[in-house]
Amino acid sequence: MKLNELRDNEGARPKFKRIGRGIGSGKGKTGGRGVKGQKARTGVSLNGFEGGQLPLYRRLPKRGFHNLFRKEYAVINLGTLEKALAAGTLPAGETVDEAALEKAGLVRVGKKAGVRLLAKGAITRAVTVNVAGASAAAIAAVQAAGGTVTVREAAAEETPAA
Repeated sequence: MKLNELRDNEGARPKFKRIGRGIGSGKGKTGGRGVKGQKARTGVSLNGFEGGQLPLYRRLPKRGFHNLFRKEYAVINLGTLEKALAAGTLPAGETVDEAALEKAGLVRVGKKAGVRLLAKGAITRAVTVNVAGASAAAIAAVQAAGGTVTVREAAAEETPAA
């Protein structure tokens, strides 16, 4: 056998059917797409369309209240903070703020309103923490360990003078 004699196995590459080449081809005229309408065209986007029946997302009732102006925070727990300090990811003597936490890879602030410290886990080291928010239990735990927590004041919203 020579290289020029190599061939695929029989049926390994079936010949594709050329559509839209006349009625006699068996796939002519509409090209296997049925009749006219949106689905016969390219670029069909019918997510949630149920053939004219009222879609499920419109049949179900709306529930709850969605505050457009809510503030979301990146969360860090005391246990995570303790592990990072023990591993040397965070500098022990310096103030732990949002920039240091993000640099250490513990939180991703991005478009969030800041970092919020929560009391899950325990902390044994005296550490100075400067964050946008903290739970009362977290503040108490850090103070019991000999540290301090500074909660950043929210930026004053500008109100038009009356």
